[in-house]
Amino acid sequence: MTRDAAGEAESGPLWLEFDRSVKVEFRGSAISSDGGLLLHRELDDALGLTDMAVGLLTDMRTGQNGRHHLAGFLRQSVFSRLAGYEDVNDADRLCRDPVMRQIVGGRAVKTGAASVSAMGRFETEMLTQPENLAALIGLPGRWIDAVHDKRPPKVITLDMDSSESPVHGDQEGAMWNGHFQKKCLHPLFVFNQFGDLERCSLRPGNVHSADGWEDVLKPVLTRYSAFARPSIKRRRFRGDAAFANPALFDLLEAEGWDYAIRLKGNSKLHERIDHLTKRGPGRPPNHVVRLYTSFHYRAKSWSKARRIVAKVEFHPGELFPTVGFIVTNRSLPNERVLAFYQGRGTAEQHIKEGKYALKWTRLSCMKFSANAVRLQLHALAYNLANFLRTAATPELIERWSLTSLRERLIKTGARLVRHGRYAIFQMAEVAIPRDVFVAILTMINTLRGPPEGATCV
Repeated sequence: MTRDAAGEAESGPLWLEFDRSVKVEFRGSAISSDGGLLLHRELDDALGLTDMAVGLLTDMRTGQNGRHHLAGFLRQSVFSRLAGYEDVNDADRLCRDPVMRQIVGGRAVKTGAASVSAMGRFETEMLTQPENLAALIGLPGRWIDAVHDKRPPKVITLDMDSSESPVHGDQEGAMWNGHFQKKCLHPLFVFNQFGDLERCSLRPGNVHSADGWEDVLKPVLTRYSAFARPSIKRRRFRGDAAFANPALFDLLEAEGWDYAIRLKGNSKLHERIDHLTKRGPGRPPNHVVRLYTSFHYRAKSWSKARRIVAKVEFHPGELFPTVGFIVTNRSLPNERVLAFYQGRGTAEQHIKEGKYALKWTRLSCMKFSANAVRLQLHALAYNLANFLRTAATPELIERWSLTSLRERLIKTGARLVRHGRYAIFQMAEVAIPRDVFVAILTMINTLRGPPEGATCV
């Protein structure tokens, strides 16, 4: 307990009774709990991410005495979410944080970052303008392109899935969803195999899981076309039964994509595998029995017959088998087609990381457009965190989840000491020792291009 809960003065130290020689002082402008954000700021600089974004956004302000530049506002929005501050309510405290002030840059280094009211106007007024919201929606893909320009992939695999963002008020678009059994908004996501969020869209809560898939998927396919990315040799897509749409099949085939999409069973399909669903004579085994087959099938709405891979599983103690169907244009053996499709489960893990590490379900604005902006800002924060994990983490921490990276790397205590022209951050060395920090910085620097004006010999 403290001798004086309020301290000796309003800003004085607090005394602790367990050891009278110990005092507690609060120095919010000199000490930060988010020292690891400096690494993400370094990665942002190496890839030119915020500078790219500012070139696409329009500053709607007409006055000449703006305290913060557009880049500062955007960095504060993205980096605060990266550190776990999921909305602008913490801006009045963060504006004094030495790490946040250094990340925002400009005048913020000496006078403080943006306040709650300034951040609120930026996110709910400036970014909700149609041209800025459209630019925000395309930014995650542009950021991924910046990474791929440094490390071109030879194979790209896309996973498409929807999720729910529960709401507890009367926000625009909040509807009851029978599948999720809750009142929610219903965003749609596309991820790649590296865990990067390619594109997302916020939708009302009561729409079908695949509603608006064209607007989300087509721009991503265009970015990975043979013309745009000739280095990519294989293009692959996976989706659950909600995306078993003949228009989607036709599009993927026309664009040269391999796909495996779950298909809901019907009487015609079950007739084709009836011989596999009957148990053999004798006592059933005590282990799972899996049977596979494939055949060609054409639904009435399909433009042509397509290959169907079926899996039948008999589980011990269960009377009826479990049956699943996959529609695909891949020529792999049946087991490998199923194994490829089952990799789609990683998309669900990426969505969970976004929910728990970045808290992107925190969509509490009343206007739908403001919540759409929030989702896109969370998407940018998620991608920046994932870029660091996939492109700039040493072997010791490369398997850490985004939650672990936030709580053990980002949440590193830092003390600011100024000496003349230099700002020195003294970092705590508990979860992340100095050699790991150095390894991350080294890997980030490999992503930088040649110095401006440099010539190759």
